[in-house]
Amino acid sequence: MNTEQQKSILTIALLAAFADGTKDDAEREEIRRIAQSLAGDSGMADLPRIYQDVLLKRTSVQAATAALSDPAHRQLAYEMAVCVCDVDGRQTAAEAQFLATLKAALQLGAQQTAAFEHDADALVEVVEKSAPSATPWGAAGAAAYAAAAPAPAATTPPGPADAALDKSILHYALLNGALELLPQSWASMAIIPLQVKMVYGIGKAHGVELDQGHIKEFIAAAGVGMTSQYLEQFGRKLLGGLLGKVAGRTVGGMGSAATGMAFSFATTYALGQVAKRYYAGGRVMSTAMLRESFQNLLGPAKQMQSQYLPQIQQQAATLDAAKVMALVRGG
Repeated sequence: MNTEQQKSILTIALLAAFADGTKDDAEREEIRRIAQSLAGDSGMADLPRIYQDVLLKRTSVQAATAALSDPAHRQLAYEMAVCVCDVDGRQTAAEAQFLATLKAALQLGAQQTAAFEHDADALVEVVEKSAPSATPWGAAGAAAYAAAAPAPAATTPPGPADAALDKSILHYALLNGALELLPQSWASMAIIPLQVKMVYGIGKAHGVELDQGHIKEFIAAAGVGMTSQYLEQFGRKLLGGLLGKVAGRTVGGMGSAATGMAFSFATTYALGQVAKRYYAGGRVMSTAMLRESFQNLLGPAKQMQSQYLPQIQQQAATLDAAKVMALVRGG
């Protein structure tokens, strides 16, 4: 895959990210930061311009697909777009229309996409059915969540042993690192549901019952957007040549994938540590404090991933689609 083809697929992923028109300023800023970060890491100086072209509607699906003549690249572009649209839940009508337009532009038929769409839909369904209890928060903002979260009642039981929670956090970080090594292009979609389960467990251990809406607001308050997180995982794998599947052909290898999966391992680990501090401290940290704590923990977590790479590779070798579904159901 050459540079122009990589740019086309990234453009399509960004178009998918903005297809529903609901991204708030914080999420747009995070996606812009990702474009700049990927540009610096890959040497593609015009990636921030691509982001601006998408945001300002100076490009289109038709323009982005023009450089993709290889059927494998077309298939990959579509799969990535589906994942971006699905990563925060069921597709909106606008996202479904975007994907239909993209499929037509890529000249993909039902036979070429049916198996992947089935797997992606099945994962979304599993996520919805297994979400922690669940009255969503709707339009409540991350900043409002962090600012307004009440201190726990006096009857809240004592906090659990740090060692037990640290073990749980590492468990989820290793799992999410392994998910980025799987050949299925939808496997990374399971990372965020597992992060939700991790935060739910941490809150519950401190006597706080959370639903999925509250947990997603907490994750966003820490500065970890769902769409932007997936885009960063995907972008690093694409530009690093680490994508495990291109229309059935395995490319890259686990031994070279340390950089590709550093993001999900480190993000999950840092997020878990922030959640532990937040719920142990009575949920009084502001949004600014949550984000500062997360960023301070992210660097050391990235250093840890090389230490745990053999375990991550070993875990990835044992995972398949059925096990991923089971993990999302049961944590």
